[in-house]
Amino acid sequence: YGTTIKWSRNLKRRFESGKKELFDKNLIIKFNYRPYSPKYLYNSELFIDEHGLSKNIFNGVNKGISISGNGSSKQFQTLGIDNYLSLDYLEKTQFFPMYLYNKNGGCVENITNWGLKQFTSHYNNIAITKEDIFQYVYAVLHNPTYRTKYEINLKRDYPRIPFYEKFEQWRAWGETLLDLHINYETVKKFKLKTETIGSKENPKAKLKANKELGSITIDENTALSGIPASAWDYKLGNRSALEWVLDQYKEKKPSDPIIAEKFNTYKFADFKDFVIDLLHRVTTVSVETMSIVNEMKEIEV
Repeated sequence: YGTTIKWSRNLKRRFESGKKELFDKNLIIKFNYRPYSPKYLYNSELFIDEHGLSKNIFNGVNKGISISGNGSSKQFQTLGIDNYLSLDYLEKTQFFPMYLYNKNGGCVENITNWGLKQFTSHYNNIAITKEDIFQYVYAVLHNPTYRTKYEINLKRDYPRIPFYEKFEQWRAWGETLLDLHINYETVKKFKLKTETIGSKENPKAKLKANKELGSITIDENTALSGIPASAWDYKLGNRSALEWVLDQYKEKKPSDPIIAEKFNTYKFADFKDFVIDLLHRVTTVSVETMSIVNEMKEIEV
């Protein structure tokens, strides 16, 4: 076996049995690798060892709530998505889709009728839908009071969802948060200031944040400023959403010498404009998320 790819047990078996397939550009899909850091995946049954969390979930239109899993070392995290995700998208990722699909494209809602009845009965409101519950749950998982109260439990077990007063308010918050987090690449850009700090022909990438000054040095020529302090407070694990973007787009030399020599073609300069645009939008997501989270703090639960 060659050493340019990681040979899993299943991949070895497929190779030994002579399985082949032609390249199909339609199998190239966008997926969630790390928070606010999309990448592309060749979604092949032949080459992917285990589809894991995403198997059959995205056979059709769907969305879901990802959370950090049992035994996580970092603070509880949650993030809504609408396409494939990496196993370590969040630490020890667990994923709860709105819909379940079978191989033939058949679809069922992932909230049971029993679950729906618990909500309609508790709130004495038969108009509550499963979509409403999904949005309500997402809001509750962002509630800082809930996270603090159940901090230990959230590291050991699946979240238990309480019944809060003002169901409609929590549902509305959840709807807004899901829209922000799923559509982060198209939300309105925050009005950051782009500053020219140099004029080098081949500027070296920096991607360094200065939280006190509210700025990010993009490279030796360019910086962004005007980032509100609240933007840094929106964290997933130990990093803010903005810091996730900075970390994922840094130039890093692969440890594998063959990959480093033959396949290390990444240059930040090729992605500079995209990253600047993304930072504007993730700033909007961060500021608006924290605005809602701070409103949650004002409600007694």
